[in-house]
Amino acid sequence: MNNLSVFEKTFIVVSFAFQFMLICHFALRRWRFDQAIHYGWIVYAASIPAALVSIYFLFSGISWSIWLGGFIYLVWASYGYYVEYIQHIEWRTPIRLSILVPYITLYLATVMFYWWPLALIDKPLWYFYGVLFLISTALNINSHQGNVKVEFKERVI
Repeated sequence: MNNLSVFEKTFIVVSFAFQFMLICHFALRRWRFDQAIHYGWIVYAASIPAALVSIYFLFSGISWSIWLGGFIYLVWASYGYYVEYIQHIEWRTPIRLSILVPYITLYLATVMFYWWPLALIDKPLWYFYGVLFLISTALNINSHQGNVKVEFKERVI
């Protein structure tokens, strides 16, 4: 791992920062939904420095597989921020496929373009990122189920 370039090390830091941020956000959303909604914009805002890193990679002649993730992240974050914080559209309950499909597609594309290039850089990091992805996915799914329980408890009391 000592023979990695500055670009590869930067990509590793950015990709893992993204995944750790998702884990923290989904965990917060699971147990403190109101706090997660209040601070959730930070997940979207973090796409700006990620895109700046991608611009640096692009103009440095780095492979597209390394720089594409930051741009997809910016598109997903812009879309998510617009839907959730500007338009205040409730699209998860009930499910609105016209919003869900592009949202999930852009989200998964972001995750994949931060995950898959790790296999070219360092295989153990690729596996570790996969474990983190499974954790964030479980927390994400569980946080949506948690919202129903919180709403139910509030109605009962």
